[in-house]
Amino acid sequence: MSSHIVRTNQEFDQEIIDIVDYALNYTIDSDVAYNTAWSCLLDTIGCGLESLEYEACTKLLGPLVPQQDMPKGVRVPGTAYRLDPVQGAFNIGTAIRWLDFNDTWLAAEWGHPSDNLGAILATADWISQNPEFAGGKKLTMRDVMTAMIKAHEIQGCIALENSFNKVGLDHVILVKVASTAVVAQMMGLTRDQALNAVSLAWVDGQALRTYRHYPNAGSRKSWAAGDATSRAVRLVLMARLGEMGYPSVLTAKVWGFYDSLFRGKHFTFQRPYGSYVMENVLFKISFPAEFHSQTAVEAAMTLQKAMTAAGKTADDIKAVTIRTHEACIRIIDKKGPLNNPADRDHCIQYMVAVPLIFGRLTARDYEDAIAVDPRIDALREKITCVEDPAFTVDYFDPAKRSIANALTIECLDGTIFGEEVVEYPVGHARRRTEGIPLLIEKFKINLARIFATDQQKKILDLCLDQKKLEQTEVKDFMELFVKN
Repeated sequence: MSSHIVRTNQEFDQEIIDIVDYALNYTIDSDVAYNTAWSCLLDTIGCGLESLEYEACTKLLGPLVPQQDMPKGVRVPGTAYRLDPVQGAFNIGTAIRWLDFNDTWLAAEWGHPSDNLGAILATADWISQNPEFAGGKKLTMRDVMTAMIKAHEIQGCIALENSFNKVGLDHVILVKVASTAVVAQMMGLTRDQALNAVSLAWVDGQALRTYRHYPNAGSRKSWAAGDATSRAVRLVLMARLGEMGYPSVLTAKVWGFYDSLFRGKHFTFQRPYGSYVMENVLFKISFPAEFHSQTAVEAAMTLQKAMTAAGKTADDIKAVTIRTHEACIRIIDKKGPLNNPADRDHCIQYMVAVPLIFGRLTARDYEDAIAVDPRIDALREKITCVEDPAFTVDYFDPAKRSIANALTIECLDGTIFGEEVVEYPVGHARRRTEGIPLLIEKFKINLARIFATDQQKKILDLCLDQKKLEQTEVKDFMELFVKN
């Protein structure tokens, strides 16, 4: 029947037009955005490398069918795989997101804009090795950074005013839409083809957020972004072949996205697309923890040191009060059993209890070997979250975008530690000067997990020189990260 389909004269929804015109035509002229994208690129790849230490992640990687690597296929950093671009996007995206340690964007909707790098890097590596696939394009890492800035912007600007979590949908819908738009540009699709592709991303049945919450919290939240990026690449490839789009996918009565999945509401926008999101994105530098807890964990670390200096331990604690913002309570204020690492890294009580007991919080601390320690659950029961409306207001204030938490510890003998208030985490734009050297150190640590000293040096010699890196062809960059 598809041979009888003719192009409709119906105009595409304005929201889709704006996304596509931005992705195809907007010129990024912000040095701050490119500098931040450079840091974001290194951090995101490093997060993927750390994930390779976890069998729960690596068992999902590689070709769908064993022995199906391909010449000139997409390289997956830290491995020897060569994959088709769809599966390559899944692999890179899944590794990036596995440990919940890459960047974050907090607004009406939450998310991790660097998730889009799965689609961007896979597509860029594919095109760089197969330039005939996209009209002879010679892609450099500057092109990758441009695509990152635009994907961040599309995902983040939609998220500013529109809450998908409140209707039960997961934020990876925005990863799929943003990745579809920028990959369409990278592959050289026409405007009509790009409009078709983005409409297809909205048509898809969208992921339910249930895998992030009790009683269903589970490991899908760690590969959901990889799934979204791979779907984006697949949809672009289909649109490239001439697959039709659906112009009123958002606004169609009854059957469109707004009526069927968004409770009849239409999107609202705080600002036009530019480079705001990349310039203000939040880096997870200190702790692999859901971002609404980052400042709480930092406060807990400070108070744990104060308690140690006073000769007290977690066994002396009677109660812990966390003064926090509404989003934190809605997402990660969690009592009861925690069934797996995905459950634990979305529980603020767990993420505060661990540093109060051990003086640390690492990815390993979510694993069963640590979680079985009875002191953790005992202390969790003593931790209470209370919303501070002023913290919630500052969380949404575009001039502040704080993620504040304040901890007070009351001991059994009446001693009080705190209140320790942390408004902005180290990865916040307001703490960039403090944070970037730590981010570089995090990247170096993650390189050392996978590569020998000589290979680490080659990677660092290139990656720490932003101008040199931007001029490097993607295929040469990706070759540096092949695990021999």
